[in-house]
Parts: sequence; structure tokens; C-alpha cells
Amino acid sequence: MKRKFVTMLAAVASVLCFSSSLLAGEINLFVAASMKEVINEISDSYTKAHPGITFKKNYGASGALAKQIENGAPADIFISANTEWMDYLKARKLADEKSIATFAYNVLVFAGKPDLKTGSLQEVVKLEKIAIGSPKSVPAGEYAMEAFKKAGIDKQLEKKLVMAKDVRECLMYADRGEVDGAFVYKTDALQVAKNAKILFVVPQEYYPRVTYPMSLTVAGVKKTEAAAFHAALQSAEAKSVLRKHGFIVQ
Repeated sequence: MKRKFVTMLAAVASVLCFSSSLLAGEINLFVAASMKEVINEISDSYTKAHPGITFKKNYGASGALAKQIENGAPADIFISANTEWMDYLKARKLADEKSIATFAYNVLVFAGKPDLKTGSLQEVVKLEKIAIGSPKSVPAGEYAMEAFKKAGIDKQLEKKLVMAKDVRECLMYADRGEVDGAFVYKTDALQVAKNAKILFVVPQEYYPRVTYPMSLTVAGVKKTEAAAFHAALQSAEAKSVLRKHGFIVQ
């Protein structure tokens, strides 16, 4: 009886060890929604070169992702669409400060109905409905609000704004014609839009540069697989993918 029990324990231990080895190859990515196509392409290529690696990807508004990490969601790498939410995690000692690096840059554009003759921020006030990402959690929405204030049109737009949960939903509203236009990233308008077109690029002097910082989390820094992929995201191959999708890299 005792021998059977020992044998059973050995079998259970073997299964647990096997499961752990499988989990060791899993990398949890928390990534700004506007980076979806880029990260999918890079991770797919990485998996082909490293068959033992699997990815769990969570795309969404940077603020929402940061809050999820703060609340204990398993994340190894975080890519934000602004520095604010990276600083938020760093201040709470949830992002590994030494691994923080700039992944890419982007620009803000206004995309809308092809027949619209809207070519500047000042002309946007003539429209009825304008979509932006909710500034509380969506960096694109924060950038848009900054631009409105700098241009002196924020009060005129207050009752015309339609809030979206992330930049992709924002673009979807414009694509479906549910709003006259939306303030989104250039890369989203170029990659995802089916009907909406870029009507103008928001002048850079009206808002901070769209910066995508990335880092390992305090959990991710302990995983060699996550650290290796974090390094791969800074490779020439990754930069090539970013450029292909319209992002700016240095």
C-alpha cells in the first residue's frame, strides 16, 4: 500500500513538473490596441523560430490595461500608447524600470467621411458628432483633448463628442458613419479603416508626441522567455515590421 502511495506521488509530481515546463514558455502581453497588427506579426514570427513559446495577448486601452495589471492580472510585458500609464505602473513598482524603452512613435489624425471638406481643427467645430477615445483611459483621447485645448475649441466641442472605449472602437464609429469623424492614430486609419479616410493630420505643436513605451513587469523580469521576447521587440526585424505598419522608429 505504501509503495503504491509513493508511486502515485511520483506520478503526480511528474505531471506537475511537466505542466510547469509548459507554462514556462507562456508570455503574457498587455498591449495598446493600436499595436495589435504589429504585435501579432512579430509574435507569430517569434513562435515559428521558438516553437516552445506561446503568447497570451490582451489588447485594449492603455489605462484599462495598467489598471488590470495593478489589480493582479498576469502580465509579463506592457506596451502603452503614452508615457503616463507606464509611469503609473512604475510609481507602483509594477513595471521594471530598467527595462523601460521606447518601442515606437505615432501621429494623431482626423479620419471621417470621404465627402467631408474638413481640413483643420478649426473646421471640426462645424461637424455634429466627433468620436474620441475616453481620455480617462485612452491615450488617443488624451492627445485629442490636448489638441482641442491648444486650438481653443474644447468648449465648442463639449456636446459633440462621442466617447469610445479604445482607439479601434473610435475608428469603428467613423467607419460605420455613426459619427462625422474620429481622432485616431495614423496607423489605425491606414491599416484598419474600410470607409473612413484621413482628412487631416493634427499639427504636432498641439499635443505631446505619441510615444509607445514598453517594459517588462515585475513578474515578467523573472521569466527568461519574457526577457528574451522583450529584447526581440527591440531588434532590427521588429523595427522593420513597425515601419511596414506605418509607425515611426528610431
